[in-house]
Amino acid sequence: MQVGWVKADTKAIQAIHEQVITHNPRVSVSHSDLNTWNLHIKAVTEEDRGGYMCQLNTDPMKSQMGFLDVVIPPDFISEDTSSDVIVPEGSSVKLTCRARGYPEPIVTWRREDNEEIILKDSLGSKQHVTSYRGEILKLTKLSRGEMGAYLCIASNGVPPSVSKRISLSIHFHPVIQVPNQLVGAPLGTDVTIECHVEASPKSINYWIRDTGEMIVSSTKYQVQENAKSIYETRMSVTVRNFRKEDVGSYRCIAKNSLGEVDSSIRLYEIPGPTRKVLSPKYGTETNDVIKVRHPGPKVTYQPDEDDLYGSAEDFDDTEMSQNVPGFPGIFIKPTRASGQDIYTRHVVPMVGLVTRSPNLIPAIRGGQDAEAKSKTISIHQESPWKIALTVIIFNLAFTVYIPS
Repeated sequence: MQVGWVKADTKAIQAIHEQVITHNPRVSVSHSDLNTWNLHIKAVTEEDRGGYMCQLNTDPMKSQMGFLDVVIPPDFISEDTSSDVIVPEGSSVKLTCRARGYPEPIVTWRREDNEEIILKDSLGSKQHVTSYRGEILKLTKLSRGEMGAYLCIASNGVPPSVSKRISLSIHFHPVIQVPNQLVGAPLGTDVTIECHVEASPKSINYWIRDTGEMIVSSTKYQVQENAKSIYETRMSVTVRNFRKEDVGSYRCIAKNSLGEVDSSIRLYEIPGPTRKVLSPKYGTETNDVIKVRHPGPKVTYQPDEDDLYGSAEDFDDTEMSQNVPGFPGIFIKPTRASGQDIYTRHVVPMVGLVTRSPNLIPAIRGGQDAEAKSKTISIHQESPWKIALTVIIFNLAFTVYIPS
């Protein structure tokens, strides 16, 4: 029996037994024994895709079908794919990536810096996505934050996947932001002033003093520029050993093909730190708690007779003694009691009979019972003849009669 090979879709005979019939040099046949036959196709192409039938010339004929699927990794169609784009701020753009391959590739967009893609519709609503699927990416009303590199990635399950980088540049005139328009520093110190510039295309940045002198890096000045993003730059100048002649206005200027902008910073002198340290009035630290000593508790004690009635020395100080109104011959003398700021009154009997009265000595506390608190002062003024008569009667009552 002989084995033949036929391409099913075109009915073209590839080989019969050990002889190749087709004129395709990439086709060959082999067999290990009379029972196993092989059809070989080298460097397959897309045209080789399809069904292949091996036939055995029996009566009736016997056959078996095999299918060859030729897959193609994705590739971009250059004429249908966007290149780098430059547009003004506020405009719209359409980025296109078309790829071929088998199976048909899927195209996905994402930003190279991993920021979100902003999609806007005709109504102005925004949608933030990390990736977008489709061959065409439409971006409308572009802002400077959407500037950057966009990657389109094509894949169909057949390695390798391919990607293309498309740079989107958005042009706008320069803008300067100044964190501090007034900067003060003590004399003899180093002081730094700065401006933040946004510009696309990249601007030319420089400093000018109010005298018209352009500032360049030297032993006096240190001029620096640090890029914060593809369109943001921080420009700064450090004035070393700040002096009075350095006081004044400093202008930062940014210029590109779309325009020029500048901003001023005023540098002034402030008093430097002094070494004289004044000790606080209360405590050693500013946050010390000031402790105020309050008067101690009032001492209660039993008054002596002199405390209640005074002594003979009390009458010598006539300047401090005061007559009790309505009571002639009764004097009070203010004295300071121990541990208190109020004056007590000492009642001094001059003539007649005097009883204790706490009403006249309100500052003395303790040693007075309820009975003493109810007593009052009674004063008896007697005429001299009544006193003499009373003495005579008293003496007669105790006279011892001695008979002669």
